[in-house]
Amino acid sequence: MDKATLIGLILGIVLVVGSIMLGGELMPFVDVPSLMITVGGSIAATLINFPMAKVVSLFGVMRKCFMVSLPTPQAVIEQFKNFATISRREGLLALESQVESINDTFLKRGLEQVVGGVTKEDLVSSLETEISFIEQRHQNGKKIVDGIAAAAPAFGMIGTLIGLVQMLRSLDDPSQIGGGMAVALLTTLYGAVIANMFCIPLAGKLEARSQEELMIRQLMLSGLTSLIEGNAPRALEQRLLAFLSPKLREMYAAESKAA
Repeated sequence: MDKATLIGLILGIVLVVGSIMLGGELMPFVDVPSLMITVGGSIAATLINFPMAKVVSLFGVMRKCFMVSLPTPQAVIEQFKNFATISRREGLLALESQVESINDTFLKRGLEQVVGGVTKEDLVSSLETEISFIEQRHQNGKKIVDGIAAAAPAFGMIGTLIGLVQMLRSLDDPSQIGGGMAVALLTTLYGAVIANMFCIPLAGKLEARSQEELMIRQLMLSGLTSLIEGNAPRALEQRLLAFLSPKLREMYAAESKAA
């Protein structure tokens, strides 16, 4: 579970609702026509802009904002050091016993190819193609969230214009002015909240998650090619440490000494 995303969303909602409550009641800020225009309009625009299959897949993509399923780079390096030790001692075929214990499908598929005797060039071609499609899927999910972030304020402005028209047409009936003003102001508020509290931050988190996963995949690919090349555990470790920031390298070194 990514606590930062959850804490951020809860904190944002509490601050907005709390500021409203401090200034009065919450119910005047709840308006069904405004929600219909802003939320419904954003959903309609998204369905027009993207194929249904991609919109439905967004729910699975959004899980990445809240759930962290990737191993740490340090854990991957330790795993490959173990693979290299087994390979140097017993040969690549001995790694077949390790395949079933791997939960990560990308790594499992890659190790199966290594054990099967694939060439380095074929392995790189196969896994880099998979990495490119992983990146494409991530970008598609982010584009949908970005599209909602752009549509929500726009429909908020449309709602504002509708509310102003209703208000101007009802100037001779003071009882109708309030409803028009509510639609005019609340749609803009809803659009700004949807875009700036939810969509834009979540799109940023998806981008960060995508970069993290792509780095892990490239790290695994480098480790797999090192196994094919027959690198010693120490040489493989030094090669993979290049993927880590200086701070993470220091932490890794300290953990290795403590172990």
